[in-house]
Amino acid sequence: MKALGLALALCGLALPACGQVSGVAAPEFLIDFSHPALSPSHWTLTLHPDGSGHFRSERGSATGQGSQGIDAPNVDRDIEVSAEFAEHVFETARRLKQSRSNCEDYPKVAFQGKKKLRLSGPDGEWGCEFNYSKDKEAQELGDNLTAVAETIVEGARLEVLLQHDRLGLDRQMEYLAASAVDGRAQQMGAIRGILEQLAEDSEVMERVRKRAKLLLGMAGNKDQGPGTEQK
Repeated sequence: MKALGLALALCGLALPACGQVSGVAAPEFLIDFSHPALSPSHWTLTLHPDGSGHFRSERGSATGQGSQGIDAPNVDRDIEVSAEFAEHVFETARRLKQSRSNCEDYPKVAFQGKKKLRLSGPDGEWGCEFNYSKDKEAQELGDNLTAVAETIVEGARLEVLLQHDRLGLDRQMEYLAASAVDGRAQQMGAIRGILEQLAEDSEVMERVRKRAKLLLGMAGNKDQGPGTEQK
């Protein structure tokens, strides 16, 4: 009992320090993208080292995007990417932080969207913004994350089509499958829910179900990293 009392007393004395440790923010990565001519015109993607995250988008004034001319609804949901992808994102951001990269822009590249990157955590913060970066790693990181956002937005379009235009799913799934092959869309696991729904729905076209299963196969590859899905 005396030992227990001593331990509790020591714990009590240590509470301020323990609270300080427990209050340290966990590592977090954020990309904020904006382009007024696109729909969505603004989106943010937050990631944690385990692959969990959150995506939020705003449609803006532009309409008629996507292969079907279907404008995706606003999205505000938790998402999940592979742990390998998340690890690559954080490793790249840490290297950029250590090199003190400011993601300097190429001055004469057409506007592709403003990308703001931010890494925060117990080791401090780093951030930069660019349209098209001279830093190869920063540009590749922006491209990969934009491809994840493309997957999530296309998944939201599929949800709309499933409710209102099942025949339109065929063309949209063809577009998504092609995007997964060439790298425009990455991390199919981020839209696993709608893909599973399509794969199991006997009322949609067989081609739609087959493509959904193919994309789920990509999502099921636990070893996939950035770019793996386009192979």
